[in-house]
Amino acid sequence: GFKELGPSSHKSRGIAWKRAGELCSKPQFIVGGATRTDICQGALGDCWLLAAIASLTLNEEVLARVVPAGQGFGDNYAGIFHFQFWQFGEWVDVVIDDRLPVKDGELVFVHSAEGNEFWSALLEKAYAKLVFVCVVSCSTSEGFEDFTGGIAESYELSKAPSNMFQIIQKALEAGALLGCSIDITSAADSEAVTRQKLVKGHAYSLTGVTEVNYRGRKEKLVRMRNPWGQVEWTGAWSDSSSEWNSITASERPNANAEDGEFWMSFSEFLSHYSRIEICTLTPDAITSDSIKYWAVSNHDGTWRKGSTAGGCRNNPYTFWMNPQYVIKLNDEDDDPDDNEVGCSFVVGLIQKNRRRLRKAGEDMHTIGFAIYEFHGQRDVHLDKNFFLTHAQKARSETFVNLREVCTRFKLPPGEYLVVPSTFEANQDGDFCLRVFSEKQTETLPCDDPVDAELPDESVSDDEVDSGFRGMFVKLAGADMEISATELTTILNKIIAKRTDIKTDGFSLETCRIMVNLMDDSGNGKLGLGEFATLWKKIQRYLGIYKKNDMDNSGTISTPEMRLALKEAGFTLNNTIFQLLVARYAETDMTLDFDNYVACLMRLEMMFRKLFNILWLNFTMI
Repeated sequence: GFKELGPSSHKSRGIAWKRAGELCSKPQFIVGGATRTDICQGALGDCWLLAAIASLTLNEEVLARVVPAGQGFGDNYAGIFHFQFWQFGEWVDVVIDDRLPVKDGELVFVHSAEGNEFWSALLEKAYAKLVFVCVVSCSTSEGFEDFTGGIAESYELSKAPSNMFQIIQKALEAGALLGCSIDITSAADSEAVTRQKLVKGHAYSLTGVTEVNYRGRKEKLVRMRNPWGQVEWTGAWSDSSSEWNSITASERPNANAEDGEFWMSFSEFLSHYSRIEICTLTPDAITSDSIKYWAVSNHDGTWRKGSTAGGCRNNPYTFWMNPQYVIKLNDEDDDPDDNEVGCSFVVGLIQKNRRRLRKAGEDMHTIGFAIYEFHGQRDVHLDKNFFLTHAQKARSETFVNLREVCTRFKLPPGEYLVVPSTFEANQDGDFCLRVFSEKQTETLPCDDPVDAELPDESVSDDEVDSGFRGMFVKLAGADMEISATELTTILNKIIAKRTDIKTDGFSLETCRIMVNLMDDSGNGKLGLGEFATLWKKIQRYLGIYKKNDMDNSGTISTPEMRLALKEAGFTLNNTIFQLLVARYAETDMTLDFDNYVACLMRLEMMFRKLFNILWLNFTMI
């Protein structure tokens, strides 16, 4: 986008920014309704955007949301206009002024055939502001989604699934927007007209399907619309073709010839067109009672290095750390004739705001997801053993470095686990996971509940053996108590002698937490029993640490850290674990022993405070 519009681009040279009132005497926002003729491409290579806008004009309800009514150049004109676009689960209001780029007295980019109509030019400007001028690197699917809030699937028709006709049929029943195009192989191909009057590089709308009895067999037909003009298909099943003479008048479907609509056989549709994009709308975008709208669920999530960015299945020992979501498919589709028990749903995984990071050298991650059959507790984040012993049931069609990866599935009723991930491990990012289903489904995050099992490890003075008592007398000195400063010196002398663990030594801050946690007397120091209790706790933590140090490196990795925390009694969700990794892990995503113990001590202190508050509130009821 920057190359197309930046200061070094020839397209931006000699441009003046003028208000609509400077371009004509009586500017209008919309003249006679928003139609396809209002959308003429300019110098910018964003034909995908024009195709999406053209499809938008076919649905007045959806258009009214993107282009709010009540705006114009009349009495309430203030030099600004606003538009609404869907972004990652919410509708965003974008406000712009009405200054538009002009060269040689003409609008440079999108414009209307009506010289005094400006809604399409202003819409393009608002969208460019939203996507940070990356309008030439987006796609029709993205435009569909950002204009409707729906989910857009893209199919290469040369590799179309065997049930493509049924997919199209159901999409139309659900009120979806469908766009089709013929790929171009060179610039000379753009807008080239084929022998049978199809225009390459243009976006067609698919507006209907039907089946007719033709010479003793069923013939599948699709109704197409060329939103760019009156050039129409002249092959079989076109308006004046002989095929219509072989079917009864009652079977003959309608097509509005004046609106650029025509029929063609489904088989020729597959052979002439290159791809189809299907945008299934959300229920709130549909008001017609005749539409069989799909159910929608939406979840935001994050991948964070060392905690929830486990990478794809090629990383078997970290894959389990990715966020997990359960889908419960209860009811099968209404397909009495297909002899197949299954529930249709579409999963879309969008990575958020990656284009904003391009100036910092970042770009799109390669993303995808895997689906597993799942039976069990939904409130448990499944560990690596599950994924090492279970094969995936389905997956995204590919891992790809686009804004979204989207795949349609049909699986038997049951519970399934969806695991979204980047291809490489330890890549930070935010995402939005959406599930559109023909029938109502339950979709929930699969995460651990926050809890702690804190064993009673207290040791009284009387329970301390003579050997430990003698050591304490030597360490504590005359006052027979150990302060936080003294504890720091004592512990660091002890762990410095160990060669099987790596440590930088305990900090004074960590030792203060230990003293606060163990100090039952409240004098800020540890007596004999309190020190014995602390020592017992550290020994237990040391055993867990060494057990989870799988490679005997003397440190534990962050995946090992999560397992070690759980073994120590702390069940944490992804959000808390992300915070702990950010606080205690080194840059190589490992923890040495002192950081590990510091993390556990702080967790125990926080949980004990929480339990005390809950107990106090309970006793006051």
